[in-house]
Parts: sequence; C-alpha cells; structure tokens
Amino acid sequence: MKKATKSRAERHVSYQKPALRSEAFAQALNEAKLRLAGSGGLRSLFEQAARKAASVPKEPFKENWPYLQTMLRLVRAYERGEYRQVSNDALLWIVAALNYLVDPFDLIPDKTPFLGFVDDATVVEFVVAKTQQTLDDFMTWETMSPARQ
Repeated sequence: MKKATKSRAERHVSYQKPALRSEAFAQALNEAKLRLAGSGGLRSLFEQAARKAASVPKEPFKENWPYLQTMLRLVRAYERGEYRQVSNDALLWIVAALNYLVDPFDLIPDKTPFLGFVDDATVVEFVVAKTQQTLDDFMTWETMSPARQ
C-alpha cells in the first residue's frame, strides 16, 4: 500500500485562522486534488465560482478582491489550455480557494448576515499570500500575450 505524502506547499503552511483549520478547508483541498487529477472538473468549478463571485459582497475581500478575479481568470485559461505556466502547488491552492468559495456550508455558512463571507475572504487572503507571484505572473502574461488582445 502506497503511503500518502503531503505536497511541499501543504507541509509548510501555518494554519493560524480557524477557517484554515476547518474541516471545510481540508475538504476544499481534497476536492482540489481530485479536480486536478481528474478531467472536466475545472470548467464546472470556474462557472460556479464566477457566479458566486458576482453575487458576494466585495468588502470582506478588501484588497484581495482583484486577486480573486485573477484566480478565476487563471483557472479558466488553464482549463482551456491557454496558460500552463503555473506550478502544481500554486494551482492546487487556487483551486482549493475557489472550492471553498463555492461551498455554502463552510466554516461560517454564507447565509449568515454580515459574517457569511468573512471565512471565504480569509481563505482567499491566505491563498493570495501563498500564490501572489503566480497570480502576478499570470496578470503579466494576460497583458503581454498577443492572443489576449
């Protein structure tokens, strides 16, 4: 029987906030692994996450709102085969953040007034911190790619 090993990104993480230690985040990470190992799951995730992002308040996400939008565009470009300059670890974290965003029953259910998206914003903030260079590189690619203009 093969022993499961954690990725380098998972081993070097400090989970200080409750949302990052939650069963919902662990499930989002596991689902991300399944989506990336399988086929077809990224398009569905992109569609669900884009709908959700269009309906959530921007305030809890603060300065990370543009990065959430970048995560969506990166996953769409990756799924379409247009952009592949992303590490497996970075893609795993980004997909996990989007999985968490679309889960209405995460640590703080989305229907909870005022607080429903605070945990989602915490997860996005954490993933932005882990993948900011990847997201910045993608935005540079978007502006430089002749096919994107």
